This record gives sequence, structure tokens and C-alpha cells, in this order.
Amino acid sequence: MSAVSAVYVVRPGEPLGPESLTWRLFGDQRMMLVGMRAGLLQTMHPAIDQALRDHDSTYFQGPMKRILRSLPQILGVVYDADAAGTAARVRDYHRHLTGTLPDGGRYSALTPEVFYWPHATFFEMQIALREFFGRPLSEDAKELLFQESRQWYSLYGVSATGTPTTYAEFRDYWDHMVSKVLVPNAIARSTFNRTKKGIFGPSPSKYLPDVLWRPLSDTQFDAMAWVLRGTLPPELRDRMGLDWTAAEERRLRMIGAGIQHTFGRLPLPARLLPQARQAWRREADRSHGPARALPAR
Repeated sequence: MSAVSAVYVVRPGEPLGPESLTWRLFGDQRMMLVGMRAGLLQTMHPAIDQALRDHDSTYFQGPMKRILRSLPQILGVVYDADAAGTAARVRDYHRHLTGTLPDGGRYSALTPEVFYWPHATFFEMQIALREFFGRPLSEDAKELLFQESRQWYSLYGVSATGTPTTYAEFRDYWDHMVSKVLVPNAIARSTFNRTKKGIFGPSPSKYLPDVLWRPLSDTQFDAMAWVLRGTLPPELRDRMGLDWTAAEERRLRMIGAGIQHTFGRLPLPARLLPQARQAWRREADRSHGPARALPAR
């Protein structure tokens, strides 16, 4: 056990606060660079894939649609003033998600075998972000972040039976999920083979006509799909038959280094997603002082 994890005591049912590493990392704007990755990995879980097919009318709009809908709620479990209340609502959204798998087995979204996997991807995306677009975390920092993720998970009020209790156990769990559980299904494969224009749908603003929005959004989607291909676990990328050259890897790493260098020069508010920005301001008002500074990179 690392020195960090030895002194951190998980407090079940207690929201994380501004003293936590999670508060300092999870609200980073760069999360959007790896958000599509988390969404894709979630939908490749067979039970989640089936639940989405059975209960989600937006299933065929792809993993980006799912992550844009889910991430604000998950951010709320960390940053909302009533984080426990937000977590209870997220849990309750999933109560009715039950059904039958293609092999005849039953699934329920609230079992730890199913419910923990999306949480795992949201935890892991904080590490992946810094591996590709920031300064990689130390092993002690990863352990601390993981232990905080256990406390965060406890807010949902669902079983944690069989879930990892250390970061080393989490790595074993992650590798097992990638190699033995996740399935490169049709929706995952279609993410890398866009066949229609206007994949993001109509323009979200009356000031941006569709004739401009659709080609711009398609170009954005293609760039995001390229980043997704490069940041996928290599074993999974190989199983999906996705090409990734040494030149592309160098290009991704150069882009990541440029983002890291530029991002650290931005003022604090510009580095935060809106929910995180509001939470830090709320805490500053409560303490009658400036919000604690976040890591620059």
C-alpha cells in the first residue's frame, strides 16, 4: 500500500470537497478530449449496450451523445452543493433499467457488475487525460485519486461488492474488462466509420445556420474520432482492427504536449468546466477568500 493510501480514510456517504484531489482534477476542460472515449468504453459493456438498446432512444446517435448527457450529472456528484442528492437521482434514473441479454441472462443496471463500470471509466479518464494531454500523475496520486473515487461511488447508495479496493486491484479489473468483457459492437465500430453527414444533428444555435454547422460539426467529430482511436487501450484498438501508425502516435503526443503547454498559461476560470467553476466560486464565497489554485498543467 502506498504512503498516500495509507493515510487516506474513505468516508462512505460523505461528499468530496475542495481539499480532495478529485475536485482539483475532474473539472478540467480537457476532460472533453477524453469524454468520447469514456462513452465508447461504457457502451461496449454487453449489459450497458443492451440496456441502451432497450431503454434509450438516442442509442444510435453514438457515444458522444451519451457522454454529453451523462457528464453534467456525474460532475454534479462531485461538485454540486447537494452532491448526495445528485447521486441519488443518478442512481434512481437507473432503477428501471432491467432486461434480458442476447444469451438469455438477465441484467440490472444497479448491480455492481454493471453500475461500477461507467464509474470506472469516469475515474480512469482523469488519469488518461494527463497521460495524453497533461502531466502524468504519480503512482501515489493515482492511489489517492482512486481512494477518493471509492468515496464518490459510495454516494450512489448501491452495492460495491466485488469492486476494487486499491489502485493495483483497479488496474487488474480494468485490464480484465478490456480483454475479457468489452465487446466491439456495431455502435462502437460505426464511431470510426461515419457514413452520414450532420452526425451531430441540427445546429444548437439560431445564430449558426445548419449549412455552416453540419460541415463544421462533422469535421469536429472526425477529429474527436481520431483522438479516440489514438487514446483507446491498444489491445482494444487491435481487437477492433483499427489502424494506428507510429507517425500518428508521434502527432498525438506532439498535440498533447502543445495542449499541456498552452493550458497551463490560461487563467483559472478558463481551465474549468462551468460546474466546477461555480463550485470553486461557491467555496470561495463560503470561506470568504479566493478559491484554492488548481494544478497549472
